Amino acid sequence: MFSFIWKYSKRDQLLLLLLTAFLFPLLYLTLELPKRIINDAIGAGQSTVNVLGVEMSQVGFLVLLCFAFLASVLAHGLTKMRINTMKGILAERMLRRFRYTLISRILRFPQPYLQRTSQGELVSMVTAEAEPMGGMMGDAISQPVLQAGQMLTILGFLFAQSVWFGLASVALIPLQAWIIPRLQRQINRHNKERIREVRALAGEIGESAQGAATLRTHGGWRYRQAVITHRLGTLFDIRLVIYTKKFFMKFLNNFISQLTPFVFFLAGGYLVIQGNVSIGALVAALSAYKDLSAPWKELLTYYNQVQELSQRWELITERFAPAGMVDESLFEGEPEEIPHLRGDIELRDVSVRDSDGTTVLDDIDVTLQGGGMIAVTSPDEEDRHTLTALLTRELMPSSGKLVIAGHDLGTLHQRVIAARIGVAERRPYVFDGTLGENAMMALRAVPHGTAGIPEGEETDAAHRIHESERSGNSADPIYASWLSPAAAGLNDTEELLDWWLALMDAAGSGNELYSRGLDQCFSPDDHPELAKELVSLRPKVAEALREAGLDNCYHPFDPDRYNPALPVADNLFFATRRCNGAEQDLTAASGLLAVLRDTGLAPGMLKLSQEVIDMLNQTFGTDGTDHPLFQRLGLDPDTYRQSVDLVKKSRDSGLDALSDEEQALILSLPLEISAEQIGPAFTDEMKDLILELRQSRDGRLDPPMSEIFAPLSEDRFAEGLSVLENAVFGKLSSASSARTGQLREVVAGVLAEAGLRRQVAELLYAIHTGMGGAALPSVFAVPLALTRAAIKRPDILILDGLLSGHDTEARVSVCERLRELLPDTTLIVMEETLDVGGTFDQHIELEHGRIRDGEGVAEGEEDNAAAADLARKMRALSGTELFSGLPRKQVRLLAFGAKWFEAEEGDVIFRKGDAGTDGAYLILEGEAGIYLPVEDGPDKLITTAGPGKLVGELALIRKVPRALDMRAHTPLRALRLGESEFLAVVENDAATAYKILQVVAGYLG
Repeated sequence: MFSFIWKYSKRDQLLLLLLTAFLFPLLYLTLELPKRIINDAIGAGQSTVNVLGVEMSQVGFLVLLCFAFLASVLAHGLTKMRINTMKGILAERMLRRFRYTLISRILRFPQPYLQRTSQGELVSMVTAEAEPMGGMMGDAISQPVLQAGQMLTILGFLFAQSVWFGLASVALIPLQAWIIPRLQRQINRHNKERIREVRALAGEIGESAQGAATLRTHGGWRYRQAVITHRLGTLFDIRLVIYTKKFFMKFLNNFISQLTPFVFFLAGGYLVIQGNVSIGALVAALSAYKDLSAPWKELLTYYNQVQELSQRWELITERFAPAGMVDESLFEGEPEEIPHLRGDIELRDVSVRDSDGTTVLDDIDVTLQGGGMIAVTSPDEEDRHTLTALLTRELMPSSGKLVIAGHDLGTLHQRVIAARIGVAERRPYVFDGTLGENAMMALRAVPHGTAGIPEGEETDAAHRIHESERSGNSADPIYASWLSPAAAGLNDTEELLDWWLALMDAAGSGNELYSRGLDQCFSPDDHPELAKELVSLRPKVAEALREAGLDNCYHPFDPDRYNPALPVADNLFFATRRCNGAEQDLTAASGLLAVLRDTGLAPGMLKLSQEVIDMLNQTFGTDGTDHPLFQRLGLDPDTYRQSVDLVKKSRDSGLDALSDEEQALILSLPLEISAEQIGPAFTDEMKDLILELRQSRDGRLDPPMSEIFAPLSEDRFAEGLSVLENAVFGKLSSASSARTGQLREVVAGVLAEAGLRRQVAELLYAIHTGMGGAALPSVFAVPLALTRAAIKRPDILILDGLLSGHDTEARVSVCERLRELLPDTTLIVMEETLDVGGTFDQHIELEHGRIRDGEGVAEGEEDNAAAADLARKMRALSGTELFSGLPRKQVRLLAFGAKWFEAEEGDVIFRKGDAGTDGAYLILEGEAGIYLPVEDGPDKLITTAGPGKLVGELALIRKVPRALDMRAHTPLRALRLGESEFLAVVENDAATAYKILQVVAGYLG
């Protein structure tokens, strides 16, 4: 820890030491001047005083010394304040550097380590556990020097007054240094016991709360109370011991501290009486000794902090230094050049082991053709993921070498891999932001200039960059232009958007995403041409819908009619909201309340609001706001909960008891809900009244309502409405939901004919994704993964399971379109199975971590006999249809408990009535017969079982004796699967359980 502190803060620490050294003379002056004031000024005994050859009056000399004392105190205080401020700034910079270093290390962690490490643990270490280290990093050198220097200065002053004063001051310090830490350690041990007991009590409280009904029903509460009483008693005893020892320690410390003043009064008074020491010196010595205890305590505290934080430092740095991290030199900075990787991919005797030491890929020796279409198939998903991680250096080979286009992958800078290799997985990780920002990640690798700094924030931006550099953080400005079309070989953002949409089409999602674009809202300021075209196409869209008989599937906006699909406020003002948000909703509700009061409609609308909120509360409650049906309403959960509470209050006290703000809050919910959603509670009379009120206002919108609502007009784009709603100039009817798809197709066709398909699809760029993609519809996962991987025109593009949800024709279509768009790219498609046909130039089959050739899977060498035996069992299990899709970890557990079994022709493996606990038999070689014993004749052959068949599993599953005999027809070789291991697989793997159910169904058939 101290090497880290000295390496990155040496200059600041030395400056702090210089200031600290300047503090000590000032401290000495604050001790010496009071003595001079008493002895030389007040006790001068004459009216004039000679000061350095200058005659001064006694009063003048007193004033001079007093002001000198004031100046020294002020200088001492200001210097100390400056030191503490500098320490605080240094502490924050070092903490910032430390956290940035830890976060940067996380980005270099090997993927297996990240998978088995809790994210919560990493977050806690970077935030909460690192927090106390900041203070220590600021205090590391200056704090002990400051406190020790203050002690030595005070001691020097005491020795200067009298040797006996000095000796008396230090005499008891060794005793305190010996006894106090020992007592504190005892208290710490008891505190640990207290924490353990508190945690146990918390568990018992939670258990009691969860099982309160059970305790009441079965009469167990008195015993439970006795258990808690015992726990509380234990806590009481521990606390009693802690209090006793803590206050004894304080008493002892204070007593020892007061022994020195006792000596001062006794011996010092005697020396004053004898004339050996002045009264001023005694007073100054007592005052100085009082200040001596503070730095001594600070030194003890500093020592304890160093011990504790050094251990914490070791724990954190150990967790953030796993084996297999990407070398810092291959990650930081930028390489001199980014070479292309257009060439063969050579895996030279590559083996990969997982975190448990088990071989995942074994002795892979193959060359993948550069620029070719390569299919990699494997029934084991782990094999495919491991090969993908290997090709992107997320995993390093345990042995062997990976060479791409003549470059050793292990020596390439991470920027080269990121620029030249793209990976698309079926479940991509999505960062919080927009769909476009996630898709363009590869083109946002480095900043370009600082043109994006907002006006007036240049100084703040410069300050931030300066502090980032001082703290060892990234100096890249967040305001810079990060998007670089040139990284994809394009000239501008227009070409980039065309390329993005082409990749969307290649993914087979172009039409689906275009349809999704119809639901997007946008501001006419962002897309003025699209807004203008939508308005001009309204007559054509309306005509097309009439011709298709779909004109009754939506509610057109008509100033003379109430629109049941619009919320109440939108109907009242015949307008749509420009933006959404709780604050805007409340402002709109306040404005609506004022209008309703002017017209006498406020009581009726508030009553309607009560009924609507009651209906929602009965349907969803206050804890059902995450239900999809509630979210479809578009209501703010917090506003809804507050409204429920206010309605309950109004039921008890009446609406008049609510303030204007509370009444507006109740009204804000119906503002969000349409008459169709409210249902019969919203009467025709209420609609007519609102319509009359709308007509009486003659379309007038006064501030602040004019800032929230945009008037609806046939010749104006309507903010807050989707592309589809703007095109039809209306709201879709929920009563015609069955025909909504047809309506969408008609509108989409009209817009496509007008050349707006590209502009509508561009709106998807701004879709908010949410943390981890929580707000992103699942339909975007595959196109996002593909476009993010291919947008940079990589030399190698890996599709790892991306096409698993596609049929054969769709897979071929996607691959062919990608080949057209990326003719020079090496395209690697990894799936469980693929219809290779004539589409692919090369086909690699992996089975059990090895390449399968025409003669089967090559045997590899194992480290030892036990590992070789386990590997043979795993291969035997994975080679059967029943266990072929089982995850490698499950296969390993099953193989670990399996035993080799051999029988000769005619041997009986088990008989009817035997216990089934000996296990199930997976036949590998040979044939066995399953017989029903017959008392008066030959046994009846029920069926025969050959290689790959599992026999005897029913007795294990049902936990009953064997129902049939099993006899070897030929020499038999099998694996006997243990009962507990087999049942564990059945209980934890749905696919295997389903296959066994199919086998059982076959028995019944």
